[in-house]
Amino acid sequence: MLIRLVELINSATVTRSSLKETNKRLKRLKKHKTKLKVPQKRDFFWINFTFLWDMDIFLFDGPQWQQLLPLSYTRSLADLRMGYLSLKQKWEHLSDKSLELVVNHSLRDLYPSVNQRPGLYINSCVLPSKELWDLVSKLDEETSLYDENTLIAFRSHSQFDYKSIETLQKTMTPNRVGRIERYWDIFLNLGDQIELDFTLLKEKGSSQELKDSNTIIGDRIICLGQAEINAATINTEKGPVIIGEGAEIMEGSVIRGPFVLGDYSQVKLAAKIYGPSSIGPHSKVGGEFSNSLIQGYSNKGHDGFIGNSVIGEWCNFGADTNISNLKNNYSEVKVWDYASESYINSAQQFCGLCMGDHSKTGINTMINTGTAVGVSANVFGAGFPDKFVPSFAWGAADSTQHYDLAKALDTAERVKARRDLKLSKEERDILSHIHEKESHFFSE
Repeated sequence: MLIRLVELINSATVTRSSLKETNKRLKRLKKHKTKLKVPQKRDFFWINFTFLWDMDIFLFDGPQWQQLLPLSYTRSLADLRMGYLSLKQKWEHLSDKSLELVVNHSLRDLYPSVNQRPGLYINSCVLPSKELWDLVSKLDEETSLYDENTLIAFRSHSQFDYKSIETLQKTMTPNRVGRIERYWDIFLNLGDQIELDFTLLKEKGSSQELKDSNTIIGDRIICLGQAEINAATINTEKGPVIIGEGAEIMEGSVIRGPFVLGDYSQVKLAAKIYGPSSIGPHSKVGGEFSNSLIQGYSNKGHDGFIGNSVIGEWCNFGADTNISNLKNNYSEVKVWDYASESYINSAQQFCGLCMGDHSKTGINTMINTGTAVGVSANVFGAGFPDKFVPSFAWGAADSTQHYDLAKALDTAERVKARRDLKLSKEERDILSHIHEKESHFFSE
């Protein structure tokens, strides 16, 4: 029994089941007054083991937060959905623990205050994986983990502080760690993250028998509740398909995985969806949708094309909105950088739209490659708008005005009310802050 216990400690595979098993064994050893002796050279495994048992785990927003504006204006990077689960939820599945968030100061009113304590801190921009969790969970005390110049994680007795991190013993990852530092990293890594979700959730998925009217190619499809799927073609040979509770796929739709359809979302009649793609909860998608992601509560219900794009929450696309994802000369796409307030090279040949929360397009809107649309912007009119549309912009490409804050808040409140939700004081404050922060983009 003692040998088995030492083997368990040395494996450092800390799951809820293994902890329960160890508890039972410790109690039996105590009952029989057996002294537990762990070899001296293995002492650090015992320290790691007991630490992980009681360890607090935090996700912190690093400098990548600014590089992911406008998406990060209204959320921590940890709350970005990449597939069915958010990054935070994936880490919680992997660690079997509830995690806390250390967010950018501008978001602190949106998130509960955190009593920063000694523990394990993981950069929110890092993409979860079983291999990475195994690596960071075994970090020694007072040690940091880097991938090149990017801080991945650290374990410390002190509070979160970049200055104190510099004093920790620095270690390097053996391989490159996946992370999101720009919005195109989201759609480029989406396939792998949907694969992870499928692995984490497949045991919870139902064996709902799909109707005979559907054509299912492959068997990598799970439904996480009752879904309505009629006369659709779903190909899972290129990647898994996850269907949320209350979701609907209408007749004539053709879907190729990897693909996620969130809870109570809808794929409209005869839609064409190319994976890797993900549609968050309470959203609608029609027309053509390729290698793109919607965070949730947004609608692209009509014909039109979206490709290689990332869309926030509470957005709406007018009928026949089309987004370019490839330049006519096939050169690399330039995109807006919020930090320098200038355009930078994305090094991507395919790159579409990044749209912040509460933004909308009018009917027949054309969006250029690599366009960034901020929060609560309204884009409409003939011709292409600029490749950078500031938050609270209102109007056509040649006559953009600063959207009145009171009207914008009123619209946001009505939009949320349609989902039986309220616009909170904290959300109002965040939107007001963004309105003021980007006011310099508008001439008086």
